[in-house]
Amino acid sequence: MKSIYILILLISLNNYSQKKTESKALDIKKEINIILNNWHKAAAETNFEDYFNAMSEESIFIGTDATENWNKKAFMNFAKPYFDKGKAWNFKTLERNIYSSFNGEIVWFDELLNTQMKICRGSGILIKENGTWKIKHYVLSMTIPNDISNDVIKIKAPIEDALIDTLQKQ
Repeated sequence: MKSIYILILLISLNNYSQKKTESKALDIKKEINIILNNWHKAAAETNFEDYFNAMSEESIFIGTDATENWNKKAFMNFAKPYFDKGKAWNFKTLERNIYSSFNGEIVWFDELLNTQMKICRGSGILIKENGTWKIKHYVLSMTIPNDISNDVIKIKAPIEDALIDTLQKQ
């Protein structure tokens, strides 16, 4: 009889632990959604400080052009004129998937965005720094419908062939 009580206790503790973990994951997802929505909103409102404060000091932003692989400082230098003119970018989330590490200290996500370039895909990583979530890595990609990919390749080939030659010589 004692064994049954111990078994029931262990099962109860396991269920409690599992529910607590699921609850923590939902809380993290809510928090990350707010952070990313506010980050995109800061760009739309050309709030330079809020936009870049959401990013880690060692963050990387990879843009849609093959040459756009910036650390935070370089990205700030690129973006500053756009923010100063009151015309940065306005990304609206269409869908977002968020995943977190077991310990809840690292989050990765992907999102589809409605942008001035039409649908783009963003993906990234957030980490906790001193108890605050920071965007550590972000990749923005334009989507290309498969039915027209050959046409797009023809258009971009001369530009990217030259870049490929340059990069292969390095």
